Amino acid sequence: MVTKLIIDRFGSVRRRATFLFSGLFGVLSTPGFAQELVPAAYTPAPVGGNLVTVTAGYSSGDLSFDPSLPVEDASARISAWSVGYGRTFGFFGRAANVTVIVPYVVGDVEGVYIGEQTSVERSGAADAVLRFGVNLFGVPAMDREAFGIYRPRTLLGASLLVRAPTGEYDPTKLINIGANRWGFKPEVGIAHVAGKWAFDAYLGGWFFTDNLDFYGGKTRFQDPILSTQAHVRYRVSPEFWAALDGNFWKGGGTKVDGVANDDLQSNSRVGLTVAWQVAPRHGLRLAASRGAFTRVGGDFTSIGVSYSYTWM
Repeated sequence: MVTKLIIDRFGSVRRRATFLFSGLFGVLSTPGFAQELVPAAYTPAPVGGNLVTVTAGYSSGDLSFDPSLPVEDASARISAWSVGYGRTFGFFGRAANVTVIVPYVVGDVEGVYIGEQTSVERSGAADAVLRFGVNLFGVPAMDREAFGIYRPRTLLGASLLVRAPTGEYDPTKLINIGANRWGFKPEVGIAHVAGKWAFDAYLGGWFFTDNLDFYGGKTRFQDPILSTQAHVRYRVSPEFWAALDGNFWKGGGTKVDGVANDDLQSNSRVGLTVAWQVAPRHGLRLAASRGAFTRVGGDFTSIGVSYSYTWM
């Protein structure tokens, strides 16, 4: 969608460890905060790994660059690209990783604002993302050789996602690519491997600073958003796996200069992800998802693809 380095073999005994990249918002490249569907986000990798990834995605339906904006009957067609870099390392004896993502977005948005039909086109850099993740239980920090013979079954991890206000923003426009505020998402995740099957579950929440220069010079406040995910993965072969994905998020009601908006989000999405190690250093990941049940800003369809190159 968070930008995670992962082992693509569910703990297979191999001295040569390979790993793939899960985009920050999956390979779906959706512009929303709580809409990620990212299987295998807490599966660790050996220390000293480096990864560069390029992601492209397309979304269409009931969404905007910020789904909580006061635009009724919104529909959009949004394309997003991103370039990311990640590295694995040891952190107090535990396997850890850090990832940075720089996205670019092009989109057309239509909707009704204060009773009038409007449409806009936007393109430019979106808010940059930094993620730090660490394994708390299951895998200590290990080099490639030691990791290749280690077979964890149950893993527990934690992460912090930071979204910086670096994207294109103009306070004279209602719809922008950047959010002009900071976003923080602490999260915990658990993964369990049972033969060729693996099961993931995550629980986290988005917290936001205020946008002090919202449209018309106002101050915009947003409540936290509770976010959960669950995934079921199956290893078809050592080089290929597939996952069924689902999530749910709730919250995010906003106030503008103290006046509350009717924009509480309560949405869920379902999707499918496949990952393929096409060569020792090269990986591909394909994903598709759509809204399952939605209230505000979640009824859209997304497809995406990412390519990653790794080295030790």
